[in-house]
Amino acid sequence: MPTLRTRVAVFACLVLTCSAAFAQGDPAAEPALTPEQQKKVESMQALLQSLDPRTGKISLGDNLATLDVPKDFYFLDAEDAERVLTEAWGNPPGGQSIGMLFPAGQTPFDEGAWAVTIEYNEDGHVSDSDAADIDYGDLLKDMRADIRATNPERTKAGYPPIDLLGWAEPPHYDAATRKLYWAKELRFGDEPDTTLNYEIRALGRKGILSMTFVAGTDQLEQINGKRESVLTMAEFTPGNRYEDFDSNVDKVAAYGIGALIAGKVAAKAGLLAGGLLLLKKFGVIAVVALAAVGRKVKSMFSSSSTPS
Repeated sequence: MPTLRTRVAVFACLVLTCSAAFAQGDPAAEPALTPEQQKKVESMQALLQSLDPRTGKISLGDNLATLDVPKDFYFLDAEDAERVLTEAWGNPPGGQSIGMLFPAGQTPFDEGAWAVTIEYNEDGHVSDSDAADIDYGDLLKDMRADIRATNPERTKAGYPPIDLLGWAEPPHYDAATRKLYWAKELRFGDEPDTTLNYEIRALGRKGILSMTFVAGTDQLEQINGKRESVLTMAEFTPGNRYEDFDSNVDKVAAYGIGALIAGKVAAKAGLLAGGLLLLKKFGVIAVVALAAVGRKVKSMFSSSSTPS
């Protein structure tokens, strides 16, 4: 049986071949589709063409935070993000994403596509007093056990089980900026290639802004190169910053830094399984959709044409 990496490579070659044939107006190049397949193609075309990529200053939530998106990225709002995660990448519905970031010039269907999902969890003000005392080896063991405990439910729902293999990047907390990052290497089911979930957390007055890279583990060097850019994009607005905390009126979270890393991992990993599920859902039918949409859709996601 071919590996996922092989299927991705074949998929990419077919996209290029079909795109060229469509561009040359070769009617014979279009495969014959069943009504069900044609419906899927039309759905994918509609999804791609409906996405609204944006750059520049973007307000998150109810003026909760701002995201300063440079030209080498683009932002998709909450509605677009939910559609990409569920319709395109095959994740369970009902996520809490308030947006996604993609590299400029890349669509959610591209070979090697990676993204950053953005969420906000208003669980209360998170104390960072335990940050210097965490044993990350012990924490990793607890996280593995928690994830394995959720696998029977995932399997029953038709999703592959998850195995947490280890830290791809050990946790690091910057007390000056109140930002935390770490990376996990995950395996979904029997896939030979592993998935990278690279987590960033920004602590605020009443909750946490979560930004998660979803990529292949072999893209770790590339993601590390983009980490600082993503870290500096998001800032809480005045009144919502960590230092604006008022103990007389604000709720305090029931967990600290250690539990923040461990307690959210199972839900997050489950939500973001889609990075490696794209071809499982759409198969080579995606080739026709991408070829038919052609340059118009691809240009929407380039740095030169993304609207600000």
